[in-house]
Amino acid sequence: MATITAADVNKLRQTTGAGMMDCKKALVEADGDFDKAIQNLREKGQKVAANRSDRESSEGAAVSFINADKTKGAIITLNCETDFVGKNEAFVTLAKELVEKAINFSSKEEFLASDFNGITVAEKLIEQTGVIGEKIEIGGFEILEGAFVGSYVHVNKIAALTAISAPIANGDVLTKDISMQVASMGADTLSYKDFDPAFVESELAARIAIIEKENEEAARLGKTLKNVPKYISFSQLTPEVIKQAEEDAKAELKAEGKPEQIWDKIIPGKVQRFISDNTTLDQEKALLDQNFIKDDSKKVGDYVKGFNVEITGFKRVTLG
Repeated sequence: MATITAADVNKLRQTTGAGMMDCKKALVEADGDFDKAIQNLREKGQKVAANRSDRESSEGAAVSFINADKTKGAIITLNCETDFVGKNEAFVTLAKELVEKAINFSSKEEFLASDFNGITVAEKLIEQTGVIGEKIEIGGFEILEGAFVGSYVHVNKIAALTAISAPIANGDVLTKDISMQVASMGADTLSYKDFDPAFVESELAARIAIIEKENEEAARLGKTLKNVPKYISFSQLTPEVIKQAEEDAKAELKAEGKPEQIWDKIIPGKVQRFISDNTTLDQEKALLDQNFIKDDSKKVGDYVKGFNVEITGFKRVTLG
């Protein structure tokens, strides 16, 4: 029988990421044959992966990588089954190694088929499934290019990228802030101007249906009813609608007996609240129209204007 040294075990650990005892056992079973030991560990990974293929892998690590000239970024999630594994230092290190490689590919499929130290990334994940004993897979995968790209990762659970139209001295600040906004609030498009009118109408109808159903139950229980919206996007708030909101505000103030000389100070605030109450779709799905998380007195778009650049794209991945 071949002599198994500590150096042999450490070499196998560095190559496969397996634990010391697993590496020693694999070398013993392979009678010291290094390549055979690696093959044994990978075959074990294949068996474990097959047995755990139906398991949910909603934990793990979200990570990002930006290239040297900050014109391209990658974000991925490396998913596993438990939070315990997801927080493991070796697991997070593997996720960071993978995202650095991911930046060179335009799709997850290309990335999974690419080389990782002599095997494909997909095979590496199977190998690690055997090492760790949990289902391991790439979940989210996004690439973003632009004149300047930055990122933000929230406690290894959500990662986001933002691209701006030009490289600027404080581009890191802006792209991190907007990526934080995207990570926190999510968004589907840049502006409400990008919404298709048919989409807005269908969303409004769906929300009205939900609220009306909830109000039926609330009425039965004697609870306060929710307001049924007429509008959900600024794209629906025509000049005529805004004018009517002003007139309604005046009528309300008159009914309350407020002196007419102070109306001009009160009406703009009431109209602004009307706009806020009737643009919920914009606030949920249109990045530039959301309230800025660092200062909710302004919109994201207003914050961006101060940098004299435009947001050209954003991406987000999240665990779960």
